[in-house]
Amino acid sequence: MNWFGFGFNGFGQIRPADATCKVNTPVLISDVCRSCVIRSDCRVRASWSSRAHVHRTDCGSHVCVSGFGFGSGSSEQMCGDTFPESRGCTDALISERHLTLNFTDRVECWEIQQPQNKLVWKREQDLSANTGQTAPLPLVPGGYVMPRSPFFRALCSELCAVSLALGTEHAVLLTSVGTVYSWGSGSHGQLGHGALTAQDEPQVVEALWGVPIQTVSAGSWHSASVSTGGDLYMWGWNESGQLGLPSRGLEEEKHRAKSGGNTEQTINKDEKNQADMFISIQAFPALVDVPNVSEISRVSCGSRHTAAVTGTGDLYTWGWGHYGQLGHCSESSTDEPTLVDYFPTHSMCVQDVVCGLWNTFVSAVPKHPPS
Repeated sequence: MNWFGFGFNGFGQIRPADATCKVNTPVLISDVCRSCVIRSDCRVRASWSSRAHVHRTDCGSHVCVSGFGFGSGSSEQMCGDTFPESRGCTDALISERHLTLNFTDRVECWEIQQPQNKLVWKREQDLSANTGQTAPLPLVPGGYVMPRSPFFRALCSELCAVSLALGTEHAVLLTSVGTVYSWGSGSHGQLGHGALTAQDEPQVVEALWGVPIQTVSAGSWHSASVSTGGDLYMWGWNESGQLGLPSRGLEEEKHRAKSGGNTEQTINKDEKNQADMFISIQAFPALVDVPNVSEISRVSCGSRHTAAVTGTGDLYTWGWGHYGQLGHCSESSTDEPTLVDYFPTHSMCVQDVVCGLWNTFVSAVPKHPPS
């Protein structure tokens, strides 16, 4: 399995920083850690300025970090610098200032301070009820971790959480029976409760009640979920078309481009009469149609863009594309889910996608591996 990246590269989190600030087509980033043999089950986590690559090897596991303050200065450092304190970790989260590491017996939060990192929080894990299955970060036994103080937040055990996605100011939780809860800021409809108010405690997303969900994601001000039947639901802010719904902002951009920047000619009377077709905020989950796709398997939300993997291993992206984070060989934005041609052109099947705020990381394998 190889990992690819595209989008914002201002700190070398995708490829060497001296190459370009924007990468608008997928580039390989995981012919990577040359000191060990990488197994296929590695994963990527991303923040705005950095990327953490969790490597599982035959001799253990560790995290390599690329981006602000870390390696990526040459093609020999495509994976970045090894974070020595991560040896033996099972999972990681990265933010602008902190790297959170999950081990079998503890969780640690390190303040990133080159060249010396500082342990700022640690919590021992109770292994007495260990079932052998661990939920991915930010979930930890008894609650979840945040990339800022207070680092640990408790969760009611009755929720039976299996995954949790953190947005800029909100959280979306998935339970073991496929029910979705959300809480935090609701200023852009990102909670999916039909209002624009904040919610301090987890509240069930009633519009999805009875629809078993298999995965959730949270962007800066929008959210997404995929049902067990492969249907994609999205809600929140749609300013850049990140919900895959008609965006007035993108329509106005098209008219400004056509009219040479004359804002008075941006939208004609007929289009103004049809203004209700544009969606700025979607406060309830909406079923999103991806053309020619019958099933979605995974979804990830960036700051203002979205990426989804289909059941057949194709990748579709939409939303804000200023840094090339949509992977369409351009910096254009779109409110229509669009196939990323790179992977079918290279006979590759996409298995996973992780959106950073302004970039996208994708794992893929050959469709027809050599026998």
